Amino acid sequence: MTNRMMKSKNNRVLTGTLAGIAEYFGVDPTIARVIYVFASITLIGAPILLYILLSVLIPSSDSSSSSFEYYSSRSTGSAQPNQAETVADDCWGDF
Repeated sequence: MTNRMMKSKNNRVLTGTLAGIAEYFGVDPTIARVIYVFASITLIGAPILLYILLSVLIPSSDSSSSSFEYYSSRSTGSAQPNQAETVADDCWGDF
């Protein structure tokens, strides 16, 4: 199965383009976003045009699963997120 670059549906801020690129290369999407912002400031906005071009050219993913969900489901054993415990509002025992 070939690994194709696609926009992320789960980890998106605007269009999911940077998150999709990060998933393709196997890095954290936050790192890709920081590099993008640094490049936009350094290169006087040229990456903005590249981002618009890539958001048009990169296809959207068909499924809602991403590599992040795949790796997190492998480590916990299930794809379901952990549920938080319900606590009474008047419980101030932690303070």
